[in-house]
Amino acid sequence: MDPIVMGAIIIGLVLLGIATWAIAARQRRMLLHARYGREYDRTVARLGHRRAVAELQNRAERVATLVIRPLTSEQRKRYYGQWQTIQSQFVDDPQGAVAQGDHLVDDVMRTRGYPVVDFDQRVADLSVNHSRVVQNYRAARVIAHRHRQGDGTTEDLRQAMIYYRALFEDLLDDREIRPEPQRVRPPEHPADSEMHS
Repeated sequence: MDPIVMGAIIIGLVLLGIATWAIAARQRRMLLHARYGREYDRTVARLGHRRAVAELQNRAERVATLVIRPLTSEQRKRYYGQWQTIQSQFVDDPQGAVAQGDHLVDDVMRTRGYPVVDFDQRVADLSVNHSRVVQNYRAARVIAHRHRQGDGTTEDLRQAMIYYRALFEDLLDDREIRPEPQRVRPPEHPADSEMHS
């Protein structure tokens, strides 16, 4: 065979391989973005694309090993009643209501089967099945922390309650991965100080 033809075939095969790889990588990015939404964008911005893909895949593998249970109708009703009580206490004690809302979210997570030891791990685990509200969780925690430090308003605490409620409602709902848009959007750039409990 003519060396020029052979070279052209080899170059063509290499280009085809590169194109196939690029298409597969793009499809993987699109699937991850569809599943994780803004959490995908945040993770890419923080880690870079390659490490973000590995991180999100590791999260999914970790959560797959957990036994995530649906709530019984009795548990759901009890938690909903507790949330209503906490919300009604907001007028008299906004900071206390936010703290109780945070604890109730932790309790629901624990009951569902999510480990609640470390805040960063909680967020990572939640991002797999509740990606549309995980930013709310971060933002609510940032607001609550700022308020404990004396830097926050009652309006900030009201917003934290809204964020906690969005996550709370998502946790009470047994459907896991839902691509619909986020109901409550936290600030575009909440302080990414990733506080621990």
